[in-house]
Amino acid sequence: MIKAVLFDLDGTLADTALDLGGALNALLRRHGLSEKSIEDIRPVASHGAGGLIGFGAGIGKEHPEYGRWREEYLAEYERCFDRDTVLFDGVNKLIGELNRRGLKWGIITNKPKKFTDRLVPKLGFSIPPQTVVSGDTCDEAKPSVKPMLYACEQINVHPQECLYVGDAERDMEAGRNAGMKTVLASWGYIAESDRTDTWPADFVAEMPLDILTLLPVASLA
Repeated sequence: MIKAVLFDLDGTLADTALDLGGALNALLRRHGLSEKSIEDIRPVASHGAGGLIGFGAGIGKEHPEYGRWREEYLAEYERCFDRDTVLFDGVNKLIGELNRRGLKWGIITNKPKKFTDRLVPKLGFSIPPQTVVSGDTCDEAKPSVKPMLYACEQINVHPQECLYVGDAERDMEAGRNAGMKTVLASWGYIAESDRTDTWPADFVAEMPLDILTLLPVASLA
């Protein structure tokens, strides 16, 4: 019996690519590097600061300057994190229906708490999330199961009673390893090179409202 639906944030509930990409391009301009198009940024937008810096500047976490680049990137994102970010179409209708059926819902993201605490209240959710677990809420982020289990404790449900919806391989891994059913949000930030068929997803949803078809009404009474 499913009692809760938990979601990733970037690329699943909210289209954050314009602000994530805007911060990246501001950083690239400062360092005299070529900007990236939003079309090219979008598939890597779920990979966090590290993925974006690697994509834009070719600087990986092993690079001696990575720490400085990450600090600069986060400072740029601080200036624009809520400028153009919006919910994906259908998200509020989905959440309203989950509420009508008596399900709990929440967010488990790798975005740092200093951003989620301010961004989530501004997104205009029709029903506020009952838990928000950020990338630094626990001492490990996804694909660790720690944020998943922490969220379940917060809303008093067992992992086996949850769907977890996300658009990245680490989302599917974290949900599956925690004992949840996993749903791949195919409207999210997925690159052509991603082998989604190898990801541990139990279901694939083409749009947010498709998730309702995975929730038998009988189990939600």
